[in-house]
Amino acid sequence: MADIIYLDFSSGIQRVMNNAKLYVKLLGKFRDDTKFGDLQAAIAAGDLDNALSLAHTIKGVAANLSLSELFKQSLELENQLKDKIADPNQLDILKSVLDATLIEIDKVISEHG
Repeated sequence: MADIIYLDFSSGIQRVMNNAKLYVKLLGKFRDDTKFGDLQAAIAAGDLDNALSLAHTIKGVAANLSLSELFKQSLELENQLKDKIADPNQLDILKSVLDATLIEIDKVISEHG
């Protein structure tokens, strides 16, 4: 079984032209405002259009920051929402992956911040 990659530091740092300070700053901004609470609220309210937009935002930020598993799981949720489905299991998976990703972000920030 392949290891799950929550944060690919090498790839992320390359995306910001090897500027570690900028990468750490962007990780901190994401950590402080993941939009996940808004996504949960939108799904709970049945506002699937807003939920789709929020899932898309999370997916895009995850891609830009090389948060690999978060990208993968938010893409899955986004695809479900495009089909007007909101599988609660996928939201739980996304939350679990987000929590693990935030732990990795905190490690990077403490090491490089």
